[in-house]
Amino acid sequence: MIYECAIIGGGPAGLNAALILGRARRSLAIIDNNRPRNAVTHASHGFITRDGVTPTEFRRIALEEVKSYPSVDHLQNEVVSVDTTQFGFELVDSAGLRLQARKLILATGVKEIYPDIEGFYPLYGKSLFNCPYCDGWELQDQPLVVVSEYPNLFHKAKLLLNWSKNLVVCTNGKASLSDEHKKQLQSMDIVVMEQPISAFIGQNGRLEHVRFADGAQIPRTGGFVTPKFVQSFPFAERLDCEMTASGGIKTDGKGRSAIPGLYIAGDASYVAPSQVVFAAADGSRTAMSVNMDLTEEDFTVRRSASTG
Repeated sequence: MIYECAIIGGGPAGLNAALILGRARRSLAIIDNNRPRNAVTHASHGFITRDGVTPTEFRRIALEEVKSYPSVDHLQNEVVSVDTTQFGFELVDSAGLRLQARKLILATGVKEIYPDIEGFYPLYGKSLFNCPYCDGWELQDQPLVVVSEYPNLFHKAKLLLNWSKNLVVCTNGKASLSDEHKKQLQSMDIVVMEQPISAFIGQNGRLEHVRFADGAQIPRTGGFVTPKFVQSFPFAERLDCEMTASGGIKTDGKGRSAIPGLYIAGDASYVAPSQVVFAAADGSRTAMSVNMDLTEEDFTVRRSASTG
């Protein structure tokens, strides 16, 4: 059997793409390894009707809805190779199963690489986070630390003033703030600390202090740390996809990559902030592109057959 579409990735983008294609009566396989990037998160926010839902519950509901459509197959495994073929694509999973599909959606997302700071991971997802829109409400009016080694630090500090005026901004020893930006932050009574951070100190998931390499220490109860984002899987590189300057897979804005039949949905293309609602919406948009392209191809074949 050759599926009309295969989807790699069972996050919000992949699941919403599967929902749209299932409702379009397309035969498809959605393959994922059940290792979502947001598994560490206790609750997902910013998605209307699902604000505060746990990632596990979100996935359970989504899979239940998707699998109710008879043309959708869900395979819980890890894809280890993807190749282009004369009919489209061939996928091989870790169990050795080979799947063939006319179209392929990569909804594999990205993964975060955080600064190598002692004590970070026991606090991550509990009192240290990445996205203010996702978790700023829960930390409102607390003494917060903002850490970034990248030029977005100034913007992130300004943004966090919506949730707390008690901020300490840290560059972790990097040149992520210009002199002008430092002056502007300090004029707002925001402390700027440029020395490297040696450790986040806390108990039971709650941040208590930030310790610096020079021995300085400040009390904080929460904060936001900016990671570097990289592709979760090397499929884009293996398929020789065109990449954006920020490391995303380049698309036409509607999910189509430069490779015929290959589509990108969600964070893998860096089309939006890293939120469930954006990823799901992009999955929907990409699935509509897939369905339209399949429709055009099938119509052409049927018309040729009828006039031949």
